[in-house]
Amino acid sequence: MILKITIFLALTVASLAFVAVGAAAPEKTIDLGSKEGLGDYLVDQDGMALYYFAEDAPRSGTSSCGDTCTVYWPPFHTGQIVLPMGLSSFDFSTITREDGLVQITYKGWPLYYYTNDYRPGEIKGHGMYERWFVAGPAMMP
Repeated sequence: MILKITIFLALTVASLAFVAVGAAAPEKTIDLGSKEGLGDYLVDQDGMALYYFAEDAPRSGTSSCGDTCTVYWPPFHTGQIVLPMGLSSFDFSTITREDGLVQITYKGWPLYYYTNDYRPGEIKGHGMYERWFVAGPAMMP
Protein backbone atom coordinates (compact mmCIF):
# COMPACT_ATOMS: atom_id res chain seq x y z
CA MET A 1 0.00 0.00 0.00
CA ILE A 2 2.80 2.43 0.91
CA LEU A 3 4.54 1.60 -2.37
CA LYS A 4 1.34 2.44 -4.35
CA ILE A 5 0.95 5.78 -2.53
CA THR A 6 4.63 6.59 -3.10
CA ILE A 7 4.34 5.80 -6.84
CA PHE A 8 1.11 7.84 -7.09
CA LEU A 9 2.74 10.84 -5.39
CA ALA A 10 5.85 10.57 -7.55
CA LEU A 11 3.74 10.51 -10.72
CA THR A 12 1.67 13.47 -9.50
CA VAL A 13 4.78 15.52 -8.76
CA ALA A 14 6.31 14.59 -12.11
CA SER A 15 3.09 15.59 -13.91
CA LEU A 16 2.99 18.96 -12.16
CA ALA A 17 6.64 19.59 -12.98
CA PHE A 18 5.98 18.74 -16.63
CA VAL A 19 3.05 21.19 -16.80
CA ALA A 20 5.05 23.94 -15.10
CA VAL A 21 8.00 23.49 -17.47
CA GLY A 22 5.70 23.43 -20.50
CA ALA A 23 3.88 26.62 -19.49
CA ALA A 24 5.31 29.61 -21.32
CA ALA A 25 5.55 33.11 -19.94
CA PRO A 26 3.04 35.49 -21.56
CA GLU A 27 4.32 37.15 -24.73
CA LYS A 28 5.00 40.86 -24.46
CA THR A 29 2.07 42.78 -25.92
CA ILE A 30 4.04 46.04 -25.96
CA ASP A 31 7.77 46.14 -26.60
CA LEU A 32 10.46 48.51 -27.83
CA GLY A 33 11.72 48.89 -31.37
CA SER A 34 14.73 50.99 -32.27
CA LYS A 35 15.75 53.03 -35.28
CA GLU A 36 19.13 54.69 -35.76
CA GLY A 37 18.81 58.45 -35.39
CA LEU A 38 15.43 58.10 -33.70
CA GLY A 39 15.99 55.84 -30.72
CA ASP A 40 13.60 53.49 -28.95
CA TYR A 41 9.89 53.56 -29.72
CA LEU A 42 6.87 51.47 -28.76
CA VAL A 43 5.77 48.50 -30.85
CA ASP A 44 3.08 45.87 -30.44
CA GLN A 45 3.74 42.12 -30.05
CA ASP A 46 4.27 41.84 -33.82
CA GLY A 47 6.81 44.68 -33.97
CA MET A 48 4.40 47.22 -35.51
CA ALA A 49 5.03 50.84 -34.50
CA LEU A 50 2.68 52.67 -32.14
CA TYR A 51 2.00 56.38 -32.64
CA TYR A 52 0.56 59.32 -30.75
CA PHE A 53 -1.42 62.22 -32.25
CA ALA A 54 -0.19 65.69 -31.25
CA GLU A 55 -3.76 67.04 -31.36
CA ASP A 56 -4.87 64.69 -28.58
CA ALA A 57 -4.92 66.18 -25.11
CA PRO A 58 -2.89 63.88 -22.84
CA ARG A 59 -4.66 62.53 -19.76
CA SER A 60 -7.99 63.95 -20.99
CA GLY A 61 -9.53 60.50 -21.40
CA THR A 62 -10.49 61.31 -25.01
CA SER A 63 -9.17 60.88 -28.54
CA SER A 64 -9.27 63.57 -31.23
CA CYS A 65 -9.02 60.96 -34.00
CA GLY A 66 -12.60 60.33 -35.16
CA ASP A 67 -14.28 58.20 -37.83
CA THR A 68 -12.37 59.31 -40.94
CA CYS A 69 -9.10 59.56 -39.03
CA THR A 70 -9.31 56.00 -37.66
CA VAL A 71 -9.43 54.61 -41.20
CA TYR A 72 -5.71 55.47 -41.48
CA TRP A 73 -4.85 55.61 -37.76
CA PRO A 74 -6.66 52.74 -36.02
CA PRO A 75 -6.66 52.80 -32.21
CA PHE A 76 -4.31 50.34 -30.48
CA HIS A 77 -5.78 47.92 -27.98
CA THR A 78 -4.63 44.70 -26.40
CA GLY A 79 -6.43 42.56 -23.88
CA GLN A 80 -3.58 42.36 -21.40
CA ILE A 81 -0.57 44.65 -21.17
CA VAL A 82 2.64 42.63 -20.81
CA LEU A 83 5.77 44.79 -20.83
CA PRO A 84 9.52 44.23 -21.10
CA MET A 85 11.93 45.45 -18.45
CA GLY A 86 12.49 49.17 -18.89
CA LEU A 87 8.83 50.08 -19.42
CA SER A 88 6.58 50.82 -16.45
CA SER A 89 2.99 49.65 -16.17
CA PHE A 90 2.25 52.96 -14.44
CA ASP A 91 2.76 54.71 -17.82
CA PHE A 92 -0.02 52.69 -19.50
CA SER A 93 -3.78 52.96 -19.11
CA THR A 94 -6.95 52.84 -21.22
CA ILE A 95 -9.65 55.20 -22.39
CA THR A 96 -13.08 54.43 -23.78
CA ARG A 97 -13.53 56.28 -27.04
CA GLU A 98 -16.78 57.94 -28.19
CA ASP A 99 -17.27 55.00 -30.58
CA GLY A 100 -17.17 52.63 -27.58
CA LEU A 101 -13.79 51.09 -28.36
CA VAL A 102 -11.19 50.79 -25.62
CA GLN A 103 -7.81 52.29 -26.50
CA ILE A 104 -4.44 51.94 -24.75
CA THR A 105 -2.68 55.12 -23.64
CA TYR A 106 0.98 55.78 -22.90
CA LYS A 107 1.80 58.60 -20.50
CA GLY A 108 -1.77 59.79 -21.07
CA TRP A 109 -1.54 59.82 -24.89
CA PRO A 110 -3.84 57.47 -26.87
CA LEU A 111 -1.85 55.04 -29.07
CA TYR A 112 -2.52 54.30 -32.73
CA TYR A 113 -1.28 52.20 -35.62
CA TYR A 114 -0.62 53.64 -39.09
CA THR A 115 -2.23 51.57 -41.86
CA ASN A 116 0.61 52.22 -44.33
CA ASP A 117 3.14 50.51 -42.05
CA TYR A 118 3.07 47.04 -43.58
CA ARG A 119 6.03 45.36 -41.88
CA PRO A 120 7.63 45.38 -38.44
CA GLY A 121 10.16 48.20 -38.16
CA GLU A 122 8.38 50.53 -40.57
CA ILE A 123 7.61 53.99 -39.21
CA LYS A 124 6.18 55.67 -42.31
CA GLY A 125 3.75 57.73 -40.24
CA HIS A 126 6.42 59.38 -38.08
CA GLY A 127 6.28 63.15 -38.57
CA MET A 128 3.28 62.97 -40.89
CA TYR A 129 1.52 66.34 -41.12
CA GLU A 130 3.76 67.35 -38.21
CA ARG A 131 1.06 65.80 -35.99
CA TRP A 132 1.79 62.06 -35.88
CA PHE A 133 4.83 60.64 -34.12
CA VAL A 134 6.04 57.28 -32.89
CA ALA A 135 5.57 56.98 -29.13
CA GLY A 136 8.54 56.15 -26.97
CA PRO A 137 10.16 56.65 -23.58
CA ALA A 138 12.21 59.67 -24.70
CA MET A 139 9.85 60.93 -27.42
CA MET A 140 6.76 62.15 -25.65
CA PRO A 141 6.08 65.91 -25.48
